[in-house]
Amino acid sequence: MTRAAIDTGRSPVRRTGRRAALLGAIAAVLALATAGPAGAATPAPAVSTGGARDVGYASAVLIGTVDPKGSDTSYYFQYGPTRAYGGQTAIANAGAGAKSVSISLPVNGLQPITVYHYRLVAVNAGGATLGSDRTLLTTKVPLSLAILASPNPVVFGGPVLIQGTLSGTGNANREVVLRANAFPFTAGFQDVGNAELTNAAGGFSFTLLDASLVTQFQVVTTTKPAVASPVTTENVAVQVTSHVAKTRRRGFARIYGTVTPAETGQQVGILRIAGGRGVLAGGTVLKANGTTTSSSFSRVVRVQKGVYRVLVRVVGAGQISNYGQPLLIR
Repeated sequence: MTRAAIDTGRSPVRRTGRRAALLGAIAAVLALATAGPAGAATPAPAVSTGGARDVGYASAVLIGTVDPKGSDTSYYFQYGPTRAYGGQTAIANAGAGAKSVSISLPVNGLQPITVYHYRLVAVNAGGATLGSDRTLLTTKVPLSLAILASPNPVVFGGPVLIQGTLSGTGNANREVVLRANAFPFTAGFQDVGNAELTNAAGGFSFTLLDASLVTQFQVVTTTKPAVASPVTTENVAVQVTSHVAKTRRRGFARIYGTVTPAETGQQVGILRIAGGRGVLAGGTVLKANGTTTSSSFSRVVRVQKGVYRVLVRVVGAGQISNYGQPLLIR
């Protein structure tokens, strides 16, 4: 007897009826899952797109209200330069309450002086609701100045380059002026030379020759309201010229030289360089040498083969300490 000939007592009609009943039960469960009181369908949330606060040149905070209508609801903002939007904030939760709640979300990466469209979107089991379209205008980038002086320190009498950048909206072709306040910093800032125009990228530079005193520099725009850079201090190191000469005493040498500008009375250290460190071999003080532009030093010290350097330590003057060139003793 074949399997087809066996009578199970279940007709095709009865099997179809049971399947239909099962599908109907599943549909009923799904309907209950999305139904509110008394079996009503879950209502979609209500939304209201609000204004924007803390609007800057690259960011803003978008606000609005969401009524979850008693069902767990998520929300987000769409934004972009047109009504097509194209951007979206992070998704947040508005809860499952039965009344409107105030919400807000930040948006970043915006372009300055640009109109942006945005709207609030809320979603729950009842569907999605789109808020009305609103717009905001980002602000311009505020102007700011940054400067750098180089080399720093500069050796007495050397040139100094003051360069920097004016950043922000409208930074090109702006007039800027260099200001200086020299040691002992009691005279206040004074304009130095002529004003310059920033280039297309906001860049500028000033070159100063013959640096002589430790000086504070600042760059300021000439337009109102004025924008000022932070103050940078350019250090000026004394110029040390040093030499070595043999003496009649074996194992001794005379280290001598000059320091510009004149720093009579300041300390001089003669160092032997060993293992990358300076070991004091002797010392003296700067003395007047008959000129008003420099001071002199000379000292006989016990030496051994190696490299020596002179350190002139300057305190309370318009210059800072500095080393002389390396001296090789064979």
